[in-house]
Amino acid sequence: MATIHAPTLASETVFHIGNFGVRNTLIMAWITMAILIAVALIGKLRGYKLVPNRFQSFLELIIEGLLSLIDSVMQDRVLTRRVFPMIATFFLFIILANWLGIVPGVGSITVQGIHNGEEVAIPILRSMNADANVTLAFTLISVIATQILGIASVGMIGHMKKYLVAPWQKPYGIGTVVGILEFVGEFARLVSFVFRLFGNIFAGEVLLVVISFLVPYLLPVPFLGLEVFVGFIQALVFSLLTVAFIKMATMAHGDHDSQPAHA
Repeated sequence: MATIHAPTLASETVFHIGNFGVRNTLIMAWITMAILIAVALIGKLRGYKLVPNRFQSFLELIIEGLLSLIDSVMQDRVLTRRVFPMIATFFLFIILANWLGIVPGVGSITVQGIHNGEEVAIPILRSMNADANVTLAFTLISVIATQILGIASVGMIGHMKKYLVAPWQKPYGIGTVVGILEFVGEFARLVSFVFRLFGNIFAGEVLLVVISFLVPYLLPVPFLGLEVFVGFIQALVFSLLTVAFIKMATMAHGDHDSQPAHA
């Protein structure tokens, strides 16, 4: 007899398209993308109105809020506009995926499948960010974009000076050690980004399963509210940390380079 197993660290394959295994977290990612694309298309087709309706006002509230938040960190409207599409996509994609993960039916609508050699009920839908592969993809985009923007702002040599400091230059050895720590910190940031988002969402998924099993009716409701808050915080933290790292990458040597221009 099939049983529902507890959430696993790896996502499960629901069906195959040829040799390609379609996993439950991938299906959730497709649904999230479809919703965001649909909202964007509706906004595009309706057009911009000087007297906005409720839908346009809602979109403007989100866009202006995110733009102001990013600009408060960047303190540079040109750079803010440059990174806004990526940061806004991160925030909206992550928060919507997090919130869809607690919609009734997600994790409970299942199909029969094999897991660890046993026949079990595999959920058709599962929170997208409960898959470390997804959070790794977000992190790689964030880290690579940060490096590219850093190089574009201060140049390749200026950017590499943050990591490669000759021991005979001031502050004589300390700068070399700091440069090595900065280089190691890039890899630490990657690991931190991946497991912060994945860990929080996966832990929430396990918590809801346990609470729903122990007390299946009213008690899970407060925890659902908590997951809504956690989903928002995790999307905000990931987005703002990316903004902060881009700010540091673009300004690390910018002040030194700009001093002669003001002399």
